[in-house]
Amino acid sequence: MQIYLPIADLPLNVFLILGMGLAIGFISGMFGIGGGFLMTPLLIFVGVTPGVAVASVASHIAASSCSGALSYWRRNAVDPPLAMMLLGGGILGTATGVWLFTLMRALDQLDLMIGLSYLTLLTVVGSLMALESLRAIMRAKSGKPIVLRRPGSHLWFHGLPIKFRFKRSRIYVSAIPIWVIGFIIGFIGAIMGIGGGFLLVPMLIYFLRVPTATVIGTSMVLTLVTMASATVMHAVTNQQVDAVLALILMVGGVIGAQFGARAGHKMTGEWLRLLLGLLVLVVGLRFAYQLVIQPQDLFSLRMTEGAP
Repeated sequence: MQIYLPIADLPLNVFLILGMGLAIGFISGMFGIGGGFLMTPLLIFVGVTPGVAVASVASHIAASSCSGALSYWRRNAVDPPLAMMLLGGGILGTATGVWLFTLMRALDQLDLMIGLSYLTLLTVVGSLMALESLRAIMRAKSGKPIVLRRPGSHLWFHGLPIKFRFKRSRIYVSAIPIWVIGFIIGFIGAIMGIGGGFLLVPMLIYFLRVPTATVIGTSMVLTLVTMASATVMHAVTNQQVDAVLALILMVGGVIGAQFGARAGHKMTGEWLRLLLGLLVLVVGLRFAYQLVIQPQDLFSLRMTEGAP
């Protein structure tokens, strides 16, 4: 059954969209990630323009993360001061990303920028995740202990000024790296339509030493606000948010996440990370293939201002 997407300006099979929502929801529930970094490429692969895909998935992520953020907030698993500090950089990063998005769209370079961004991010992250998981699996098979960094160790940015104490996360750190991390996540989310949780959570855990008990909830609050802001900015400045597409994806995602969570409990962490890393790497390689193949239509028409 075909449904016409008004903003994307093309008809798509409603069951195909639901199936993509189910698949990404299943992956999200299985691996505990937002799934935006996979949803956006899938939409591009089926014909949705990159601009509409990025903007629509941002609204989908904002809605999906709302219930999770509220759930973690009720369980006191969110560090409000840390979340507000991250949002200070996150909103600025989102605004900067939407500005660059609009500029590249005006220059007709938006599709290339999004493709190169996904190619770089997914291949690097996927390769690192796969290699780290393989090393962990090999260590487990050989019986070698996992080498962890000492809890009291510090990195160079721990000596930066403007320090704050975050009681719930039990850390005392400069606000500068927190603002930088928030800016990066907001910027990436606006440009690529991803929540950034799969980047934010490791940054908070390994760089700032935020406890896992509060890092996921705090990450969801940042994702909710930055993606909601990106949706509004994209809708106002670019008119690229397709609400019909986002709604159908949302329905499939909620259903698929329930089954994915059950499947995830049956696998070890090392194998989960390996499968996720390989999946991310495959999508990145698919983007590389799409960038180098010759398009079917070698020419495009564009209306310019003042044209008769």
